[in-house]
Amino acid sequence: MKWQGRRGSRNIEDRRGRTMTGGGSIGLVGLLIILGLGYFFGIDVTPLLQGGVGGGQVVETELTEADRRAGEFVSVTLADTEEVWDDIFRRQVGETYNPPTLVLYKGVTQSPCGGASGATGPFYCPGDKKVYLDTGFFTTLERRMGAGGDFAAAYVVAHEVAHHVQDELGILGQANRVRAQSSEADSNAISVRIELQADCYSGVWARAVQSKFGTLERGDIAEAMNAAKQIGDDTLQRNSGRIPQPHTFTHGTSEQRQRWFATGYETGDIRACDTFGARQL
Repeated sequence: MKWQGRRGSRNIEDRRGRTMTGGGSIGLVGLLIILGLGYFFGIDVTPLLQGGVGGGQVVETELTEADRRAGEFVSVTLADTEEVWDDIFRRQVGETYNPPTLVLYKGVTQSPCGGASGATGPFYCPGDKKVYLDTGFFTTLERRMGAGGDFAAAYVVAHEVAHHVQDELGILGQANRVRAQSSEADSNAISVRIELQADCYSGVWARAVQSKFGTLERGDIAEAMNAAKQIGDDTLQRNSGRIPQPHTFTHGTSEQRQRWFATGYETGDIRACDTFGARQL
């Protein structure tokens, strides 16, 4: 992906210079266990981290060169989503697109949707219409999950922005209202449809990026497809030593995530991403 030297977004809220620290009473082994629980089971472990490190004292930290590079990359990727979705909304929806703000942080931060930490992974919060991202997740994606490459990272950003697109279209709010009144199993099933649609929208975005900017390089789409595979519910559960349990899935299988991303990329049409009307996912 050709991103160096390109326009970045102004809709970035960089909190990385402020890190929450404390007494360090958890210890390395305990910290790894807590992070592992949060990562593999989708648990928000921020309260545990805050409590264990002495109450969440905020200190100033210096950004590394890797931090700065990651921030620039995210800014350019976010700018691409802004231009692409502005164009798609005008052509396919007939409305104006209002882009989200992306919050960059290191370690722990807060959001209206709850605490954010490296263990929670990237997420979109409809409460303030912001995407939250610890760029350290890119390292996790590559080293622990086998999904390296800049376009794999771009896919992660595009997927979270796609949740904002769902929010703008009224889809996310409606789906979450139904989820709140549903059983756990039905709520999980609705969550899967939400996530797969975001994957499809990410594919629509990827096609538009190539058409509009010509910045994709050989292997970029393969990187995104591999990332979709590595973060499928069945793959994550197997890699954690568990037998996949479909009724607990909240994001979809590796095959489903890849297929819906490919659907968006091949069609370039958000109407092809109606996972809620699909008989088979």
